[in-house]
Amino acid sequence: MPNVFGSPHKGTGPTDQPVSRFGSHEQVVFCQDEASGLRAIIAIHSTALGPALGGTRFYPYGSEDAALTDVLNLSRGMAYKNALAGLDHGGGKAVIIGDPATVKTEALLRAYGRFVQSLNGRYYTACDVGTYSEDMDVVARESRFVTGRTRAHGGAGDSSILTAFGVFQGMRAAAEAVWGAPTLRGRRVGVEGVGKVGHRLVEHLREDGADVVICDVSEAAVERVRARHPDVEVVDGKDALVRANLDVYAPCALGGSLDDDSVLTLTARIVCGAANNQLAHPGVEKQLADRDVLYAPDYVVNSGGVIQVADEIGGFDFERARARAGEIFETTRRIFALAAEEGVPPAVAADRLAERRMSDIGRLRGIWL
Repeated sequence: MPNVFGSPHKGTGPTDQPVSRFGSHEQVVFCQDEASGLRAIIAIHSTALGPALGGTRFYPYGSEDAALTDVLNLSRGMAYKNALAGLDHGGGKAVIIGDPATVKTEALLRAYGRFVQSLNGRYYTACDVGTYSEDMDVVARESRFVTGRTRAHGGAGDSSILTAFGVFQGMRAAAEAVWGAPTLRGRRVGVEGVGKVGHRLVEHLREDGADVVICDVSEAAVERVRARHPDVEVVDGKDALVRANLDVYAPCALGGSLDDDSVLTLTARIVCGAANNQLAHPGVEKQLADRDVLYAPDYVVNSGGVIQVADEIGGFDFERARARAGEIFETTRRIFALAAEEGVPPAVAADRLAERRMSDIGRLRGIWL
């Protein structure tokens, strides 16, 4: 079992740099309801900026150890993501252990909602892999601290819309840093995973004039993209995509895509995608920098979704949320500039900016009201 009270679990986190008081988690809650089959873990990394906010992942983990490691990494990433997105929220995440296709029920989701409610606002939940806005409507029948709901229930609906938009803004900033212009026109972009976010990213890329290569484990997902864009090239899996002649590699599936082997075979000059925790282990960000590959930190560019669900908490306005997601372009530019100035990889520069905001704003809690 991972050491919950020890050093931060950064195997697939933002970076392996020391993070002092922001390295460990404030609270980890194990939730079980035998009658419904619920087995869940809620991890709150930090509330320095406000109540923790992060989605609920529903996934058939091979072990409780794997589930705990994932939720610790994901919640830490959310703290940094929310900080750089300019939100007044700390970082949290939850995982439900099981195959959502077979064990997800109303009773299970409502039991989970009771546990979220028991935290009394320290943690706001939303959608993630394996959960949808419709599921959040069910969870919300037992908890007030739920966002990412359907429009029919006063929510913002599908958060993948602004997630993809934000990734595209980050990719434009990376293109400007490498090629001098914030456009992907004429560039060859490989998108790994064309599900909820990936297929929307393809739309932005094609509209901008990019050539697109895709792969996905789901034939249905591939065919959906090909039906709309028959000129999109399809390759057989991630390994083939990484080896392809690319300008940009966009991981938009599960985490851990960038390991030692993929970095060595990667031809792209830029890595920028929607997947969380793209670096398989500490040090990959330096390997990318050493190969002159510009890495746009995932938790910076994929923050459009959390910007959307955070906006929903106060009463959703799409144009306001979209404008804020558009600021991902400037944030990414700022990170690249700081990385160049300080001679560090962009992932390290991003961490430093996030930690600075958590420290500066979190310090204000010391002013007694």
